[in-house]
Amino acid sequence: MNRKSSTLAVAIALVLGAPALPALAQSSANTLDTVIVTGTRVADRTVAESQSPIDIITPEILQSTGTSELATALSRALPSLNFPRPALTDGTSGIRPAQLRGLSPDQVLVLVNGKRRHTSAMINVNGSIGRGASAVDINAIPIAAIERVEVLRDGASAQYGSDAIAGVINIVLKGSGKGGSLAVDYGQYSAGDGNKYQLSGDTGVSFADGRGSLHLAGQISQQDESNRAGPYQGTAPNTGNFPDIGEKTFVVGDPRVDATAASANLNFNFSDKVTGYANALLSNRDITSFAFYRSPNHSGQSALLAQLYPNGYVPQINQYSKDRSVVAGVKGNTESGWTWDVSVNHGENTLDFHTRNSLNYSLGATSPSSFYDGTLKYQQDIFNADITKSLDWGLAYPVTLSFGGEYRREKWEQTAGELNSYTGSGAQGFGGFTPNNEVHQDRHNYAVYAGLEADLTDKFSAGLTGRYEDYSDFGDKFSGKLSARYAFTDKVALRATASSGFRAPSLAQQSYQAVTSSITDGVFYEKGTFPTTSTAAQALGAAPLKAESSTSYSVGLVLQPVDRLYVTVDAYQIDIDDRIVLSSNINTTPAAAALLSDLGLQQVTQFAYFTNGLDTRTRGVDFVSSYTIPFSASSLELTAAYSYNETEVKKFSASPAVFSALGITQSLIGRDEIGRIEDSFPSDKGILSGTWRSDRWELGLSATRYGSFTVRNSASASRDQTYDAKWIVDASASFKPSENWKLTVGADNVLDEYPDRVENALNSTYGMMPYSNYSPFGFNGAYVYGRISYTW
Repeated sequence: MNRKSSTLAVAIALVLGAPALPALAQSSANTLDTVIVTGTRVADRTVAESQSPIDIITPEILQSTGTSELATALSRALPSLNFPRPALTDGTSGIRPAQLRGLSPDQVLVLVNGKRRHTSAMINVNGSIGRGASAVDINAIPIAAIERVEVLRDGASAQYGSDAIAGVINIVLKGSGKGGSLAVDYGQYSAGDGNKYQLSGDTGVSFADGRGSLHLAGQISQQDESNRAGPYQGTAPNTGNFPDIGEKTFVVGDPRVDATAASANLNFNFSDKVTGYANALLSNRDITSFAFYRSPNHSGQSALLAQLYPNGYVPQINQYSKDRSVVAGVKGNTESGWTWDVSVNHGENTLDFHTRNSLNYSLGATSPSSFYDGTLKYQQDIFNADITKSLDWGLAYPVTLSFGGEYRREKWEQTAGELNSYTGSGAQGFGGFTPNNEVHQDRHNYAVYAGLEADLTDKFSAGLTGRYEDYSDFGDKFSGKLSARYAFTDKVALRATASSGFRAPSLAQQSYQAVTSSITDGVFYEKGTFPTTSTAAQALGAAPLKAESSTSYSVGLVLQPVDRLYVTVDAYQIDIDDRIVLSSNINTTPAAAALLSDLGLQQVTQFAYFTNGLDTRTRGVDFVSSYTIPFSASSLELTAAYSYNETEVKKFSASPAVFSALGITQSLIGRDEIGRIEDSFPSDKGILSGTWRSDRWELGLSATRYGSFTVRNSASASRDQTYDAKWIVDASASFKPSENWKLTVGADNVLDEYPDRVENALNSTYGMMPYSNYSPFGFNGAYVYGRISYTW
């Protein structure tokens, strides 16, 4: 048994043998009675009765810290969710992906009110967690709009289709026709930057004599950038790329963001049997992140820069993200016991890119300082029909039959920027997309599914689901799932699932192409990312992408030993074959450069393309518990949770034969990319928290332990670094002067904890990037905030 496997075995043994501790995202044990809509078609299934592990994240949990980002709030409630905060990674610095159970961000499915959410147009091609992924941007959804979040920690492709390998996040919107809230937030980091202002609120309205309800929510926020850049530590100050002019040479931290978001959730009862529904979500975010600093003699342009940027400059990468979705449907039931739901779903994300505070050296002194770089756009349209029927088969309870179908059409577009953004050397920091980069791709798929779920006896329930999908661009896939739960007593139950799944290659992974500037060890590169179907990629050994396939198993215990105490332990294994990754950045040789030059790509000095390059196995265990202690006039809610998982690359693709012919000695999938999959996130994470509530006061304290992680260097194992585990403590205090008003002060990371510093000078860009982009809690230090809220 290897070291990781034995660590996992010890973790499972400790959790199974641990005394009952309290837990995570159930703010009280009352959520055990919450009827869930994720992972089941049974109309009255509760959290406690679920055959798969599921967490309920309440609005109180989401609003228990100072963050305005949904992904950040979820990462502080779920030990199985990781949301790092990378900087200087181009578009990924502004639209950051999250990962569940250590898998890729695009291997988790996101739903809103049970309907598939569209992905972001963004494709992450830089050095961060989720490199190569095109995932849902859940931060586009305002926290003020959310009634609860249901997180299914189980494979669910058979139930929902592609992407649901790691699990499902279902965001349930507020739908009440009454009540509401209004809140004002202000906060900043203890270092004196990253100021954030936010106004948020929601309200419900009933109409048509109570037959209809409309719930509206909105959020407006402004966030300043933070900067944790360090001083230059090189041996040749004021020469080359990095002059010795202090800590503010680079801007390394959170981006500057101006954001607005709104939602509407409508329900209307046409009759006792038929209900119409619709919801809409929209957000606009103006995001400014930062590129690498350009010195006064960058690329030998000292004379030009002396006129325009005598002290050098930091190009700004500006993304304007427009996110829109509308879902409308009708559902009902018949006298004979059939229930049905028919809906249409439209979603789209548009990303407009600009480079500001920059230059195009090819244009000399006439160069503008601001450039339009082009647009990425993703769009999906879905028609969906679901039908269920309770069948009396002579069992203890009726059997639920479910079946349905879905048609989905997707489009992904990459359009060129203005001529000045890409001509010659292009805009520094982020060169525009060229006309040759333009892409207009679309595809469609059909899906049908059927399932049975039943309580076969008072103690035993089981479910079986199968799904068939046919994609126009890569073919068809079948997936299935079997689940079961056996209650030995009212206090002890065993549950287990087995499922197959898949993830279709995204249109962005199949189509994205660009040449961008990057820097490694102080050397600038022009990196070309080519679609596998392009002439350039095929000449370099690429093959068309196919779907990933997965097999998942889980087994767990559900314990309710005493009143108000709930404990679950779930172990799982997820095997993924033909996993899609972006290759390492391969340096061109003279022969490879000549080949690319013949194809009109004269400036490319590095290249990469997507490939079905890995087979992986992920094993882990999740422990969740909650306990509420009532007092005469107050209550104490104690929570604890722990997650451990490890991912092993079982097989990776060898470099294509053409590499040898071109004199390329690098591996197609290098040690840094394998390390990103296996080691660059904490293998374990634990959360302990407590909240004391009375009529007037609410005091909260939580501590999160992020386990150690290792970042592997692409060039040499001697430059690998393991970062120690860290404890992050959050605290808050609220006072209610009346029934409606609430005043809150708090601090996230109140102890001002930072990750270990990067040790190797080359890894830290000579000290100016002192912290790792893989840090699971960022590197900004303490954040202090205040909030005034009014509810009715």
